[in-house]
Amino acid sequence: MSVDTNKSNVSVGKPKLSGAIYRAALGTSLPTSVGTSLAAGFKAMGYISADGVTNSNNLSVSNIKAWGGDTVIVSQTDRTDTFKFTMIESLNADVLAAVYGTANVSGALATGITINSNADVQQEASWVIDMVLNNNTAKRIVIPNAVISAFDDVVYKDDTAIGYGITLTALPDSSGNTHYEYIKAATTT
Repeated sequence: MSVDTNKSNVSVGKPKLSGAIYRAALGTSLPTSVGTSLAAGFKAMGYISADGVTNSNNLSVSNIKAWGGDTVIVSQTDRTDTFKFTMIESLNADVLAAVYGTANVSGALATGITINSNADVQQEASWVIDMVLNNNTAKRIVIPNAVISAFDDVVYKDDTAIGYGITLTALPDSSGNTHYEYIKAATTT
């Protein structure tokens, strides 16, 4: 009996040192591989908390039963694709614009940042998540269209980094896809 397991296919996900999560306005040119440079419109979200990124693909189904109780069909009624992470660069104006809305954040740190917190509808945006897997394998997740659908509490205390924990809900693009994943092994010499 042969064993079809390979421990080199087991990996962890670490952020790319040059940046891991980026946000851009809808309509910004999207990358189509791990090697494609990001368009100028993508803004780095800086450091992310040690919890990393959690991607949840949730299905809702309805069990259709026959007379007598046997389940005869499982019908998918809903699918939600979400990404959850905490941005901890609380002095980064691009992070604040992602959280509060671009129109609600003005200024720069050196001259003063003003934030208007209000009930404006969250802006849809494009997001890219870059990471490095084992053996320097690159992985890129491209979310063509997502909206912030949940916020964690912002905690201000002396032993915790101020963080903006968000959940993105990915919306289908014109092809019906909520996100794309690209993985490529490191080039060897």
